[in-house]
Amino acid sequence: MSTFDYRKIQSKLYKELDADRYQHTLGVMYTCAALAMVNHCDLEKAQIAGLLHDCAKCIPNKKKIKMCKKHNIPVTEFEEHNPFLLHAKLGAFLAKTEYRVTDGEVLRAITYHTTGKPDMSVLEKIVYISDYIEPMRNKAPRLGEIRSLAFQDLDECMYEILKDTLDYLEENPKDIDQMTVKAFHFYKNLHLERQEKGAQTYESN
Repeated sequence: MSTFDYRKIQSKLYKELDADRYQHTLGVMYTCAALAMVNHCDLEKAQIAGLLHDCAKCIPNKKKIKMCKKHNIPVTEFEEHNPFLLHAKLGAFLAKTEYRVTDGEVLRAITYHTTGKPDMSVLEKIVYISDYIEPMRNKAPRLGEIRSLAFQDLDECMYEILKDTLDYLEENPKDIDQMTVKAFHFYKNLHLERQEKGAQTYESN
């Protein structure tokens, strides 16, 4: 039996989000569920994290900052200048206080779904990737390739998404969060290590 009343949560989100964001949210939830099945991840955790990942997205930016300060949620100088990023941290707070999510892994998956971070858990990767590839997304480059990769190798998919994200943001370096840079270097190094091991295995054969 499910711990959460999905209909009740969806009904609340329908009122809190605009129409496009609500449809995106459902797409992320379904994509999280699909990736959880492939990667032997807890299905309910994946669904609730996907459903609530953007629960704070439509709060006006000035109000996001006020709410963070009121509830002692740390705000970096970068976030102060790019308050749209705060919807992730604030979303985790609301997931806990408004939607009664107590699982730390779910809350962390919501917190890092925008920037990513080094050495993410399977659930964190699933939410991050699902946010990027869900069916309504259509603007990112190489989406077909990345969608296919998501169901084969989460770590390689993280590397490719972060690489494309930083390539896109390079046009406006001031928009790059350092946590995203750290995440990219982690998954780039992992990608290179695996390539090197693969080459060594090939040579030994």
